[in-house]
Amino acid sequence: MVSAAAEISLKALKHNLEQVRDLAPNSKILAMIKADAYGHGIDPVAKALANADALGVARVGEAIELRNAGVDAELVLMEGCFDVQEYQQAITHNLQLVIHNQQQLEQFLKLSTTRKLKVWLKLDTGMHRLGFDEVEFENALALLQNAEHCDPDIVLISHMACADEIDSEMNQKQIEQFSRVMAGKSFKQSMANSATIISKPELHLDWVRPGLMLYGCSPMANASGDHHGLLPVMKFTTKVIAIKAVKKGEFVGYGSRWQSQQDTHIAVLAVGYGDGYPRHAKDGTPVMIGDKRYPLVGSVSMDMITIDIGEDQLQIGEDQLQIGDEAVLWGGNLPAEEVAQWADTISYTLFCGITKRVIRKYID
Repeated sequence: MVSAAAEISLKALKHNLEQVRDLAPNSKILAMIKADAYGHGIDPVAKALANADALGVARVGEAIELRNAGVDAELVLMEGCFDVQEYQQAITHNLQLVIHNQQQLEQFLKLSTTRKLKVWLKLDTGMHRLGFDEVEFENALALLQNAEHCDPDIVLISHMACADEIDSEMNQKQIEQFSRVMAGKSFKQSMANSATIISKPELHLDWVRPGLMLYGCSPMANASGDHHGLLPVMKFTTKVIAIKAVKKGEFVGYGSRWQSQQDTHIAVLAVGYGDGYPRHAKDGTPVMIGDKRYPLVGSVSMDMITIDIGEDQLQIGEDQLQIGDEAVLWGGNLPAEEVAQWADTISYTLFCGITKRVIRKYID
Protein backbone atom coordinates (compact mmCIF):
# COMPACT_ATOMS: atom_id res chain seq x y z
CA MET A 1 0.00 0.00 0.00
CA VAL A 2 1.32 3.43 -0.96
CA SER A 3 0.74 5.97 1.79
CA ALA A 4 2.30 9.01 3.34
CA ALA A 5 4.17 8.21 6.55
CA ALA A 6 5.39 10.18 9.55
CA GLU A 7 8.54 8.64 10.99
CA ILE A 8 8.95 9.75 14.62
CA SER A 9 12.42 9.53 16.16
CA LEU A 10 12.06 9.05 19.90
CA LYS A 11 15.85 9.24 20.17
CA ALA A 12 15.75 12.77 18.72
CA LEU A 13 12.92 13.67 21.09
CA LYS A 14 14.98 12.58 24.09
CA HIS A 15 17.99 14.48 22.75
CA ASN A 16 15.93 17.66 22.51
CA LEU A 17 14.70 17.23 26.08
CA GLU A 18 18.31 17.06 27.22
CA GLN A 19 19.07 20.22 25.22
CA VAL A 20 16.37 21.97 27.25
CA ARG A 21 17.95 20.67 30.44
CA ASP A 22 21.36 21.93 29.34
CA LEU A 23 19.91 25.37 28.62
CA ALA A 24 18.00 25.54 31.91
CA PRO A 25 19.92 23.30 34.32
CA ASN A 26 18.43 24.84 37.45
CA SER A 27 14.79 24.59 36.35
CA LYS A 28 12.28 21.78 36.31
CA ILE A 29 10.78 20.89 32.93
CA LEU A 30 7.06 20.88 32.14
CA ALA A 31 7.07 19.31 28.67
CA MET A 32 4.18 20.29 26.41
CA ILE A 33 2.48 17.32 24.72
CA LYS A 34 -0.93 18.86 24.00
CA ALA A 35 -2.64 18.49 20.61
CA ASP A 36 -1.52 14.87 20.25
CA ALA A 37 2.03 15.92 21.13
CA TYR A 38 2.02 18.50 18.34
CA GLY A 39 0.89 15.78 15.92
CA HIS A 40 3.60 13.32 16.95
CA GLY A 41 1.38 10.93 18.97
CA ILE A 42 0.62 11.72 22.59
CA ASP A 43 1.01 8.23 24.12
CA PRO A 44 4.43 7.23 22.73
CA VAL A 45 5.77 10.78 23.15
CA ALA A 46 4.66 10.92 26.78
CA LYS A 47 6.41 7.64 27.52
CA ALA A 48 9.57 8.77 25.73
CA LEU A 49 9.63 11.96 27.83
CA ALA A 50 9.72 10.06 31.11
CA ASN A 51 12.70 12.17 32.24
CA ALA A 52 10.65 15.38 32.16
CA ASP A 53 9.45 16.57 35.57
CA ALA A 54 5.85 16.94 34.38
CA LEU A 55 3.82 16.86 31.16
CA GLY A 56 1.45 19.58 29.97
CA VAL A 57 -1.82 18.90 28.14
CA ALA A 58 -4.58 21.31 27.17
CA ARG A 59 -7.69 19.36 28.08
CA VAL A 60 -8.99 16.71 30.43
CA GLY A 61 -9.57 14.20 27.62
CA GLU A 62 -5.89 14.24 26.72
CA ALA A 63 -4.92 13.55 30.32
CA ILE A 64 -7.41 10.68 30.66
CA GLU A 65 -6.06 9.12 27.46
CA LEU A 66 -2.59 9.16 28.98
CA ARG A 67 -3.76 7.65 32.26
CA ASN A 68 -5.59 4.90 30.35
CA ALA A 69 -2.35 4.23 28.45
CA GLY A 70 -0.52 3.69 31.74
CA VAL A 71 1.28 7.04 31.92
CA ASP A 72 1.74 7.89 35.62
CA ALA A 73 3.71 11.12 35.13
CA GLU A 74 2.69 14.42 36.72
CA LEU A 75 0.10 15.90 34.33
CA VAL A 76 -0.85 19.58 34.21
CA LEU A 77 -4.07 20.82 32.58
CA MET A 78 -2.88 24.03 30.93
CA GLU A 79 -6.44 25.29 30.31
CA GLY A 80 -7.73 23.96 33.62
CA CYS A 81 -11.22 22.56 34.28
CA PHE A 82 -14.52 24.05 33.14
CA ASP A 83 -17.24 22.21 35.06
CA VAL A 84 -17.80 20.02 38.11
CA GLN A 85 -17.42 16.81 36.10
CA GLU A 86 -13.98 17.85 34.87
CA TYR A 87 -12.89 18.72 38.41
CA GLN A 88 -14.01 15.27 39.55
CA GLN A 89 -12.04 13.71 36.70
CA ALA A 90 -9.01 15.74 37.73
CA ILE A 91 -9.34 14.38 41.25
CA THR A 92 -9.82 10.79 40.05
CA HIS A 93 -6.82 10.90 37.70
CA ASN A 94 -4.53 12.95 39.96
CA LEU A 95 -4.21 15.94 37.64
CA GLN A 96 -2.70 19.34 38.36
CA LEU A 97 -4.72 22.40 37.39
CA VAL A 98 -4.08 25.80 35.89
CA ILE A 99 -6.62 28.29 37.26
CA HIS A 100 -6.92 31.39 35.09
CA ASN A 101 -10.37 32.94 35.64
CA GLN A 102 -12.88 33.72 38.35
CA GLN A 103 -15.35 30.98 37.41
CA GLN A 104 -12.65 28.32 37.64
CA LEU A 105 -11.55 29.71 40.99
CA GLU A 106 -15.08 29.61 42.39
CA GLN A 107 -15.66 26.07 41.17
CA PHE A 108 -12.36 24.95 42.67
CA LEU A 109 -13.10 26.52 46.05
CA LYS A 110 -16.46 24.70 46.22
CA LEU A 111 -14.93 21.26 45.72
CA SER A 112 -15.42 18.72 48.45
CA THR A 113 -12.41 16.41 48.53
CA THR A 114 -9.84 15.15 50.99
CA ARG A 115 -7.16 15.18 48.30
CA LYS A 116 -4.92 18.23 48.02
CA LEU A 117 -4.86 19.43 44.42
CA LYS A 118 -1.82 21.16 42.97
CA VAL A 119 -2.64 24.49 41.33
CA TRP A 120 -0.79 26.66 38.83
CA LEU A 121 -2.20 30.18 39.11
CA LYS A 122 -2.01 32.32 35.96
CA LEU A 123 -1.34 36.05 35.76
CA ASP A 124 -2.15 37.97 32.58
CA THR A 125 0.89 40.12 31.83
CA GLY A 126 -0.20 41.32 28.40
CA MET A 127 -1.09 38.29 26.30
CA HIS A 128 -4.77 39.09 27.13
CA ARG A 129 -5.87 35.57 26.44
CA LEU A 130 -5.96 33.72 29.77
CA GLY A 131 -5.09 34.82 33.28
CA PHE A 132 -6.15 37.16 36.10
CA ASP A 133 -5.32 40.84 36.21
CA GLU A 134 -3.11 41.95 39.10
CA VAL A 135 -5.88 42.67 41.61
CA GLU A 136 -7.79 39.48 40.82
CA PHE A 137 -4.55 37.50 40.96
CA GLU A 138 -3.70 38.66 44.49
CA ASN A 139 -7.22 37.85 45.65
CA ALA A 140 -7.16 34.41 44.01
CA LEU A 141 -3.82 33.57 45.58
CA ALA A 142 -5.09 34.51 49.04
CA LEU A 143 -8.20 32.39 48.63
CA LEU A 144 -6.22 29.39 47.40
CA GLN A 145 -3.83 29.63 50.33
CA ASN A 146 -6.81 29.33 52.68
CA ALA A 147 -8.42 26.41 50.84
CA GLU A 148 -7.76 23.14 52.66
CA HIS A 149 -7.87 21.08 49.47
CA CYS A 150 -5.28 23.26 47.67
CA ASP A 151 -1.72 21.97 47.80
CA PRO A 152 0.34 24.76 49.40
CA ASP A 153 2.98 24.37 46.67
CA ILE A 154 1.20 26.72 44.24
CA VAL A 155 3.09 27.65 41.06
CA LEU A 156 2.67 31.22 39.76
CA ILE A 157 2.80 31.50 35.99
CA SER A 158 2.35 33.77 32.99
CA HIS A 159 2.92 33.46 29.26
CA MET A 160 5.08 35.46 26.85
CA ALA A 161 3.34 36.86 23.76
CA CYS A 162 6.32 37.85 21.60
CA ALA A 163 9.30 35.88 22.90
CA ASP A 164 10.20 34.76 19.37
CA GLU A 165 10.83 38.44 18.52
CA ILE A 166 13.82 39.26 20.71
CA ASP A 167 13.56 43.02 20.28
CA SER A 168 9.82 43.30 20.88
CA GLU A 169 8.89 45.94 23.46
CA MET A 170 6.18 43.63 24.76
CA ASN A 171 8.82 41.31 26.23
CA GLN A 172 10.17 43.90 28.65
CA LYS A 173 6.69 45.08 29.61
CA GLN A 174 5.65 41.55 30.51
CA ILE A 175 8.86 40.84 32.40
CA GLU A 176 8.52 44.02 34.44
CA GLN A 177 4.90 43.33 35.34
CA PHE A 178 5.57 39.70 36.28
CA SER A 179 8.57 40.70 38.40
CA ARG A 180 6.57 43.39 40.17
CA VAL A 181 3.71 41.07 41.06
CA MET A 182 6.05 38.26 42.12
CA ALA A 183 8.15 40.50 44.40
CA GLY A 184 8.18 39.16 47.94
CA LYS A 185 6.39 35.91 47.06
CA SER A 186 8.08 32.61 47.91
CA PHE A 187 6.04 30.44 45.53
CA LYS A 188 7.57 28.63 42.56
CA GLN A 189 7.35 30.60 39.30
CA SER A 190 7.18 29.84 35.58
CA MET A 191 7.33 32.15 32.56
CA ALA A 192 9.47 30.44 29.91
CA ASN A 193 8.08 28.78 26.79
CA SER A 194 10.44 27.45 24.10
CA ALA A 195 11.39 30.86 22.72
CA THR A 196 11.99 32.26 26.20
CA ILE A 197 14.10 29.25 27.16
CA ILE A 198 16.41 30.03 24.25
CA SER A 199 16.43 33.83 24.33
CA LYS A 200 15.99 34.84 27.98
CA PRO A 201 17.81 32.66 30.51
CA GLU A 202 16.92 35.14 33.26
CA LEU A 203 13.32 33.93 32.92
CA HIS A 204 14.02 30.22 33.36
CA LEU A 205 12.94 30.54 37.01
CA ASP A 206 11.68 27.39 38.75
CA TRP A 207 9.87 25.74 35.83
CA VAL A 208 10.37 25.97 32.05
CA ARG A 209 7.66 24.89 29.61
CA PRO A 210 9.20 23.69 26.32
CA GLY A 211 6.89 22.84 23.46
CA LEU A 212 7.96 23.24 19.83
CA MET A 213 11.68 22.89 20.57
CA LEU A 214 11.11 19.37 21.92
CA TYR A 215 10.04 18.37 18.42
CA GLY A 216 13.19 19.77 16.82
CA CYS A 217 12.00 23.11 15.47
CA SER A 218 13.21 26.57 16.36
CA PRO A 219 10.63 28.78 18.08
CA MET A 220 12.58 31.85 16.96
CA ALA A 221 11.74 33.83 13.84
CA ASN A 222 13.90 33.04 10.80
CA ALA A 223 15.78 30.19 12.47
CA SER A 224 15.76 26.39 12.35
CA GLY A 225 16.23 23.81 15.04
CA ASP A 226 19.84 23.00 14.20
CA HIS A 227 20.77 26.55 15.22
CA HIS A 228 20.00 25.46 18.81
CA GLY A 229 21.40 21.94 18.65
CA LEU A 230 17.94 20.41 18.16
CA LEU A 231 17.19 17.34 16.06
CA PRO A 232 14.05 16.97 13.90
CA VAL A 233 11.72 14.40 15.44
CA MET A 234 9.29 13.95 12.54
CA LYS A 235 10.25 12.95 9.01
CA PHE A 236 7.21 13.16 6.74
CA THR A 237 7.58 11.00 3.64
CA THR A 238 5.68 9.52 0.73
CA LYS A 239 6.33 7.72 -2.55
CA VAL A 240 6.52 8.61 -6.22
CA ILE A 241 3.47 7.05 -7.90
CA ALA A 242 3.85 8.34 -11.46
CA ILE A 243 6.32 10.11 -13.75
CA LYS A 244 5.09 12.07 -16.76
CA ALA A 245 6.74 13.93 -19.60
CA VAL A 246 5.45 17.50 -19.90
CA LYS A 247 6.13 19.68 -22.92
CA LYS A 248 6.96 23.38 -22.88
CA GLY A 249 3.78 25.41 -22.50
CA GLU A 250 1.69 22.66 -20.91
CA PHE A 251 -0.11 23.12 -17.60
CA VAL A 252 -0.09 20.95 -14.50
CA GLY A 253 -2.73 20.52 -11.80
CA TYR A 254 -6.03 22.10 -10.75
CA GLY A 255 -6.60 25.61 -12.02
CA SER A 256 -3.67 25.27 -14.44
CA ARG A 257 -1.65 27.30 -11.94
CA TRP A 258 1.74 26.17 -13.22
CA GLN A 259 2.88 26.21 -16.83
CA SER A 260 6.09 24.52 -17.91
CA GLN A 261 8.67 26.85 -19.42
CA GLN A 262 10.53 23.97 -21.09
CA ASP A 263 10.21 20.28 -21.88
CA THR A 264 10.50 18.51 -18.55
CA HIS A 265 9.28 15.62 -16.40
CA ILE A 266 6.85 15.69 -13.50
CA ALA A 267 6.85 13.24 -10.61
CA VAL A 268 3.50 12.67 -8.90
CA LEU A 269 3.69 11.99 -5.15
CA ALA A 270 1.08 10.25 -3.00
CA VAL A 271 0.39 13.05 -0.53
CA GLY A 272 -1.97 16.00 -0.37
CA TYR A 273 -3.98 18.15 1.98
CA GLY A 274 -5.93 15.01 2.89
CA ASP A 275 -2.75 13.88 4.63
CA GLY A 276 -1.89 17.26 6.10
CA TYR A 277 0.40 18.61 3.41
CA PRO A 278 -0.28 22.38 3.32
CA ARG A 279 -2.89 23.28 0.72
CA HIS A 280 -1.36 26.71 0.15
CA ALA A 281 2.22 25.59 -0.50
CA LYS A 282 3.61 27.70 -3.33
CA ASP A 283 5.33 26.66 -6.51
CA GLY A 284 8.96 26.10 -5.58
CA THR A 285 8.32 24.53 -2.17
CA PRO A 286 11.18 22.03 -1.80
CA VAL A 287 10.74 18.27 -1.70
CA MET A 288 13.72 15.93 -1.32
CA ILE A 289 14.35 12.68 -3.16
CA GLY A 290 17.67 11.19 -2.20
CA ASP A 291 20.01 14.08 -1.53
CA LYS A 292 18.47 16.42 -4.11
CA ARG A 293 15.73 19.02 -3.81
CA TYR A 294 12.94 19.36 -6.33
CA PRO A 295 10.35 22.16 -6.56
CA LEU A 296 6.63 21.68 -6.04
CA VAL A 297 4.71 22.74 -9.14
CA GLY A 298 0.97 23.14 -9.47
CA SER A 299 -1.77 23.19 -6.87
CA VAL A 300 -1.78 20.77 -3.96
CA SER A 301 -4.74 18.42 -4.31
CA MET A 302 -6.35 16.14 -1.73
CA ASP A 303 -4.20 13.08 -2.44
CA MET A 304 -1.35 14.19 -4.70
CA ILE A 305 1.28 16.80 -5.35
CA THR A 306 3.52 17.22 -8.38
CA ILE A 307 7.19 18.15 -8.51
CA ASP A 308 9.38 19.17 -11.42
CA ILE A 309 12.22 16.67 -11.78
CA GLY A 310 13.53 18.15 -15.02
CA GLU A 311 15.80 15.87 -17.02
CA ASP A 312 16.71 13.65 -14.04
CA GLN A 313 14.30 11.05 -15.42
CA LEU A 314 16.62 10.68 -18.44
CA GLN A 315 19.61 9.64 -16.30
CA ILE A 316 20.80 6.07 -16.56
CA GLY A 317 21.20 3.58 -13.72
CA GLU A 318 20.77 4.15 -9.99
CA ASP A 319 20.44 7.93 -10.34
CA GLN A 320 17.32 7.70 -12.45
CA LEU A 321 14.15 8.56 -10.55
CA GLN A 322 11.64 5.74 -10.48
CA ILE A 323 8.11 5.02 -9.35
CA GLY A 324 8.34 3.88 -5.74
CA ASP A 325 11.17 6.25 -4.76
CA GLU A 326 10.78 7.85 -1.33
CA ALA A 327 10.25 11.60 -1.14
CA VAL A 328 10.82 13.63 2.03
CA LEU A 329 8.27 16.40 2.54
CA TRP A 330 9.90 17.73 5.72
CA GLY A 331 12.32 16.44 8.31
CA GLY A 332 15.83 15.10 8.02
CA ASN A 333 17.77 17.60 5.90
CA LEU A 334 14.63 19.53 4.94
CA PRO A 335 13.57 21.69 7.92
CA ALA A 336 9.85 21.94 8.61
CA GLU A 337 10.43 25.64 9.31
CA GLU A 338 11.50 26.14 5.67
CA VAL A 339 8.50 24.30 4.25
CA ALA A 340 6.22 26.31 6.52
CA GLN A 341 7.57 29.57 5.13
CA TRP A 342 6.77 28.44 1.59
CA ALA A 343 3.18 27.82 2.72
CA ASP A 344 2.82 31.08 4.67
CA THR A 345 2.33 29.18 7.90
CA ILE A 346 4.35 27.91 10.88
CA SER A 347 5.79 24.51 11.70
CA TYR A 348 3.23 24.02 14.48
CA THR A 349 0.44 23.83 11.90
CA LEU A 350 2.39 21.39 9.73
CA PHE A 351 2.84 18.98 12.62
CA CYS A 352 -0.67 19.34 14.04
CA GLY A 353 -2.20 19.00 10.58
CA ILE A 354 -1.02 15.44 9.97
CA THR A 355 -4.20 13.40 9.45
CA LYS A 356 -5.13 9.97 10.76
CA ARG A 357 -4.59 8.21 7.43
CA VAL A 358 -0.87 8.98 7.60
CA ILE A 359 1.03 5.96 8.91
CA ARG A 360 3.10 6.78 12.03
CA LYS A 361 6.31 4.84 12.56
CA TYR A 362 8.21 5.11 15.84
CA ILE A 363 11.93 4.42 15.79
CA ASP A 364 14.76 4.39 18.35
